[in-house]
Parts: sequence; structure tokens; C-alpha cells
Amino acid sequence: MKTKDRFAAIIDYFQQTMPMAKSELDYTTPFELLVAVILSAQCTDKRINQVTPPLFKDFPTPQAMAEATPDIIYKYIRSVSYPNNKARHLVGMARMLVDSYGGEVPSTGEELEKLPGVGRKTANVIQAVIFQKARMAVDTHVFRVSHRLGLVGKTCTTPLSVEIQLTKHLPEEIIPLAHHWLILHGRYVCQSRTPHCEKCGLTGICKHFSSKGLQI
Repeated sequence: MKTKDRFAAIIDYFQQTMPMAKSELDYTTPFELLVAVILSAQCTDKRINQVTPPLFKDFPTPQAMAEATPDIIYKYIRSVSYPNNKARHLVGMARMLVDSYGGEVPSTGEELEKLPGVGRKTANVIQAVIFQKARMAVDTHVFRVSHRLGLVGKTCTTPLSVEIQLTKHLPEEIIPLAHHWLILHGRYVCQSRTPHCEKCGLTGICKHFSSKGLQI
């Protein structure tokens, strides 16, 4: 199957099965999403959604969080992974938003990646979800699913190379949505250790499925 046809088939499948896919992180403002995404590194969305309600209640704005200290923020997020680092990042991020961006979350990757705790993946999430830009955030789910489905080749060994390949072949207008398709498919169907191929409608074109000689 040609790459163009593979992408077309997979897009058609997800448009039918997940037309309204969205982030599973709970948030109401761009700032809250930025906080949640920073916290979500190497942690589940479920855990983050348990932690953020009291954090957002007491620190709903960059201005409020900028007045806090890492020790204070740590008490709210101590059950997440790497809470000490993340507490420092959140306070530093909030202070930079206030000092450099008037308390507003910036819309460009260059500006976002200047913020403490924000790398390319987090910047891409914010750009795609909040600003609907054609940015593909590549986490472990996107990386795994893209390879298994044959959307990217074996030479794509880094998140950046996967991002470049996906954005090259996906129509710009659906890239923000496709980000959620691949994450959710990896989270609930194409899981790392035990993929649930019996639940997947893509086995007919899945390179991993055919290469392993799997049967349903």
C-alpha cells in the first residue's frame, strides 16, 4: 500500500470512529492546560485530573501562581512524578508569563519553549489544542502507533523525525485532531505490551499486525 493511501485509509477510519477526539486533561483556560501538560510528563492524565482541581482553585491565574513558591506548589502536586522539579517549573513558568507576556500564554513554539518546563512536545500540544495550529505533539503513544500502523518508517527513530513525517503527509487542517486520534488509539487499543487488535478496525492495513502473523 502506498503511503498516501495508507494515510487516507487511517484518516477515514478515525474520522468515523473518533470525530470529536480531544484531550483528556481537564482545563478551562489556556493557562490551566499549560499547567496540566507540564504536570503530565511521565504521569497519567487520570492522576493529573485528580491533582489539578485544588491547584487551579487556589492558583487560577499566572499572577496567582507567580506569587507562590515551589514549596507551596509542591504540596499540591506531590503525588505526581518528579514533583520537586515540576513545582519549580510551574512557579518559574508563571513568573515568566507575568513578566514577559502580560500574563497570557504565548502562541508560538519559540516563545512557549522559553518557559520553564516546556519542551517541544508541550509547546506543540498548546499550539494545537489552544491555537488550532498544525502541530503534532509526539508522545510515546503517537510514536508507537505511528510505527505500528506504518505511518512512519524504521528510520524515524526520534520524536522529531516522527513529527516531521506525520505533518508531511497529514492535511494541515486535521493535524490538531489527528494528534488526539493517535494518542487515544495508543492509550486504549494499541497498547504497548498487549495491543487489543480484536478491538481495532485497522488490522487490515496495520504493518505490525501483518508482520507478526497475528490473527483475531
